[in-house]
Amino acid sequence: MDEREAMNLALDLAWQGWGRVHPNPLVGAVVLAGGVVVGEGWHAEFGDRHAEPVALDRAGEKARGATLIVTLEPCDHRGKQPPCTDAIVRAGVRRVVAAMADPNPEASGGAARLGSLGLEVQVGAAREAAAAQNAIFLHRFRNQSRPFVALKLATSLDGRIADSAGHSRWISGEPARNYVHWLRAGFDAIGVGGRTVRLDDPRLSVRGSVTPRVAPRRVIFDAGADLDPKLMLISTARETPTTLVTAPEARADPVDRLTAAGVSVVRAASLEEGLRALRAEGVSSLLVEGGGRLAGALLGSGLVDRYYWVQSPLWLGDRGVPATAGLPSDPIARAERWAVVERRALGGDTLLVLDRR
Repeated sequence: MDEREAMNLALDLAWQGWGRVHPNPLVGAVVLAGGVVVGEGWHAEFGDRHAEPVALDRAGEKARGATLIVTLEPCDHRGKQPPCTDAIVRAGVRRVVAAMADPNPEASGGAARLGSLGLEVQVGAAREAAAAQNAIFLHRFRNQSRPFVALKLATSLDGRIADSAGHSRWISGEPARNYVHWLRAGFDAIGVGGRTVRLDDPRLSVRGSVTPRVAPRRVIFDAGADLDPKLMLISTARETPTTLVTAPEARADPVDRLTAAGVSVVRAASLEEGLRALRAEGVSSLLVEGGGRLAGALLGSGLVDRYYWVQSPLWLGDRGVPATAGLPSDPIARAERWAVVERRALGGDTLLVLDRR
């Protein structure tokens, strides 16, 4: 195995921490000796051991003179765990290859320290892939005014999220729905529009292979705030934190009913203001799952950082509900082109993940 293949393995290992390590980054590590993997590790739990010492311990004496491949620059500070640089030096590693530098000013500096001690250090070997994997973590240091916003939509081939009656269950198949439950586990909050809440009465819970360390908050975007307290998200608001983002002019009576049910209410004059309020409440990442008007408004305001598109092989026609209602139309020359992060099949459906450039 060469260093590039080892880095791909380390990136795969890092995903094992999804939903469990936040707000820490996802990190995977591989110890490579003579083209053979002699140790593997990943950051598995917030506050628990980091990927590098786990991999080095598994390698044992074979780590001496070996190469450590890691998806993030090793930390050089003492937090809940000791500095990874200390473990690397003790293990006798000769060379360290990191996919990208650590943007956290408290933890960065590991590459410089290891280099000053005579180790060969390379940073940036898989920067784009590592940055895409840790997009939520990186956003915290790039834009602290609002959460990282991801939009997830399951659509027909003609871009519809529901049929003419508003029914959306089920456009996508079971493998895609399982993927969405896995995806939810890695976000602080899951958001939907009020119309989706009324039509689908969703739970927005995580019921997949990963149990999140902290259950995501549920967020409802509804200007009128006129939601039946019997709806699932409202009736369970005392069990799972639930926030309503509504307009400043929303009537007091429905707002008071929701507050009495345990819903936290944010009055905001715009989506951007609402997102700022959510960030102030500790929401650093938000997965929005519809509906079409909310999706179109977020996209039109430039507030979406990532788009998870599940495309299903069926047609719903002109009377179906558009995936992005109200999205402004730009000439092709000015249309924003997004970067493809991932393409793959989910059973009979297709997943396309795109990042705003």
